[in-house]
Amino acid sequence: MKKLKLAATLSSALLGLALASHTFAQEPVVGVANPESLFADKDPLKNTNKQAALHIMKELLQCNHWADAGTWLTDKYLQHNPNVKSGLAPVISFFTSTRKPTPTCDKLTTPVVAVLAEGDLVTVVIAREYDHPVNKGQKYTSTWFDMWRFVGGKADEHWDGATIAAPAAPAAAAAPAAAPAAKK
Repeated sequence: MKKLKLAATLSSALLGLALASHTFAQEPVVGVANPESLFADKDPLKNTNKQAALHIMKELLQCNHWADAGTWLTDKYLQHNPNVKSGLAPVISFFTSTRKPTPTCDKLTTPVVAVLAEGDLVTVVIAREYDHPVNKGQKYTSTWFDMWRFVGGKADEHWDGATIAAPAAPAAAAAPAAAPAAKK
């Protein structure tokens, strides 16, 4: 019996250590000090596309100036995010229905980790902070990406890591009231 109790105690302790080390196993994801510096390139085409991506990141996604979206997105704008329909008008409608524009938009404050350009594609990698699903009150960081294909200095197609969120679980039904005790 003593051996069984000792084995259970050791197993619990090892499981606790494993879970604790898993909780703190990650290096935090952080953006660079000057994210706008990443949107420049010596190659003229890559520079044009990176600059357009900067305007999309700053003016549209950060500051919500969607009235100017046609300056940076084509009318066709193919959308691979499963939550947003393709086309300039549906994208504008999606973002303006849930976000209000900020009055000024001088500086990119999004925590950008990297900006990569190849041919007509530009990928922006950013740090994101999330609520920890197990350790309530704690946060963790991960990466997010947006990738655009550019045509004539405007984004014509977009990819990101979005998924369709599961619907919220219905609220638990209240337990039925206890039946009155039977009279004898």
